[in-house]
Amino acid sequence: MCDLLNRIWSRPRGEWTRVLRKELPALAEKVTEELRSGIPAFAALLAETGAVEEARRAVEQAMLVALGYQENAERVRRPKDLVVTPLPTAPARREVFAALTGAKDVSDVALAEVARCAGWPVPACVQAVALASPAEAPQLAAALGDALIGTVDGDTCLLVPDPGTQTRARLEAALKGRAAAVGHAVPAGDTASSLRWARALLALSPGRGGPDTRPAFVDDHLSALLLLQDESLATALSARWLSPLDDLTPRQSERLEVTLLAWLEGGGAPEAARVLQVHPQTVRYRLRQIEKLFGPALRDPRTRFELEMALRSRRLMAHVRRYRSRAGRRARAVASTIRPLGMAREARVNGL
Repeated sequence: MCDLLNRIWSRPRGEWTRVLRKELPALAEKVTEELRSGIPAFAALLAETGAVEEARRAVEQAMLVALGYQENAERVRRPKDLVVTPLPTAPARREVFAALTGAKDVSDVALAEVARCAGWPVPACVQAVALASPAEAPQLAAALGDALIGTVDGDTCLLVPDPGTQTRARLEAALKGRAAAVGHAVPAGDTASSLRWARALLALSPGRGGPDTRPAFVDDHLSALLLLQDESLATALSARWLSPLDDLTPRQSERLEVTLLAWLEGGGAPEAARVLQVHPQTVRYRLRQIEKLFGPALRDPRTRFELEMALRSRRLMAHVRRYRSRAGRRARAVASTIRPLGMAREARVNGL
């Protein structure tokens, strides 16, 4: 099964179904033969009922279900004497998802029992993945170590068990081409935290997928998420430390802000000049203006630290506002293409 998954995921996403349909029958036949050779009673039952082909089809059906293709799988008819153990039910897995993410309050004992029924033992660590689109979520779940699937406020999410076995490269390969955010790895009892920040990062990321789209990782944006945790506090921080720039024109303020931030991050005028791609003398001139505005406070380490936080949070909030504005315009553009039917047109649609 692992080899089959690797072959599927090595192909472009549009070819997954074709590869699966091509290779699954031979794999199901091989598994059936292994069962017959390894379990004499099973072989005798098949010989007695003459249901070898139906057993193979049942194995193929089980594999399709495990890979998330249940709705497309052909339902097979089994002889009443052929007993096939049912796969774990989806409701039980949803119960585990709800319990781990805090949507349902259950005891550790109850969680362990539900997880046992679901065939999904609670792992030591979990990593959440938030998806912008639910498309092919079952296939992704199967490829990522039998991840749990659930929905939180309209977002389709996966809970990847034992994230140490899922390297970053493997996660990137599986999620390539889709808008997704990967949370930080946490103990199973803290799953809600990983899910919360994955969803928060997804909300800040472009929602469109494409061949070159890569998943965003919370581990790469920890400071940004921390600064954006409370926009009211971030605004207060900016007002507290950046008020000396209020009397400048927007262009002047922007120029001094980027220079001050580059200087704080780089530690000197030459380093800031390289970042800004300007002459060091230009940076020194701007720094003299900044020193006149902020005074000797710039020499205090705590002030410099809070100034950097204020500058970063202001730029992050501006980015969020631009993103939300673009998202709003796209939504309005889509809505504007939907025209209400006239009365005559409505009547024709309704058969009058």
